Amino acid sequence: ARAELRVRVRLPGGQVTEESLQADSGADCVSLELRAADGALVTLTADFRQEVKIFRALILGELERGQSQFQALCFVTRLHRNEIIPSESMAKLRQKNPRTVRQAEEVRGLEHLSMDVAVNFSKAAQLSSHIHNVCAEAKEAIYTREEDVKFWLEKGVDGSMFEVLPQGSDVPELQRCRLCPDRWKPCICSYSLSIEWYPCMLKYCKSRDAGGKVSSYKCGIRSCQKGYTFDYYVPQKQLCLWDEET
Repeated sequence: ARAELRVRVRLPGGQVTEESLQADSGADCVSLELRAADGALVTLTADFRQEVKIFRALILGELERGQSQFQALCFVTRLHRNEIIPSESMAKLRQKNPRTVRQAEEVRGLEHLSMDVAVNFSKAAQLSSHIHNVCAEAKEAIYTREEDVKFWLEKGVDGSMFEVLPQGSDVPELQRCRLCPDRWKPCICSYSLSIEWYPCMLKYCKSRDAGGKVSSYKCGIRSCQKGYTFDYYVPQKQLCLWDEET
């Protein structure tokens, strides 16, 4: 079963944006997309079959500073159980009150991830078939982390698609991009995104039959909001112009 929902959500600055959620229980995946306050288009794809989640950000470029129209980034991490509701439950959600502006019931803690490995786009399909579609614009900018790579290697994924990136500990002069004065020097970039509203848990209610026997049944969802900050290596600060002291 496939389903698509559109929900209106409030961003931290107060403006309202529309988020689209898609579920495909046949492929066992869920994706959601929203436009962030700064204009970036943020997508999260959860591939339950491969235990992979893919974040993609399409960031509007600063044309007056020599950047292209937009810059695409992909961050690929391990999908844990109970992070997001299963695809077949998401596919059963129905659109109620489409005009309502929703706010998540639970704010989950900010996750800070050090993305120290690059992923080769041309080999990434066996990690998740969705990378090919989702990250097509970000071929040169797909990142993951060593601890997730270890988990996938144990599952039998081919290690040749991963390349460990230079770290601050290997290259002492590698600075954070926001502190780096030279636009053409390599540095460690930081990018933050937030998934403002997503169904993170199923709610269960109890009922009692005529004989007094209690049973529980699914009776709704709990919604969450979660922010992520990704740190990753860039060969030049020009690829990280948003990460500056403001």
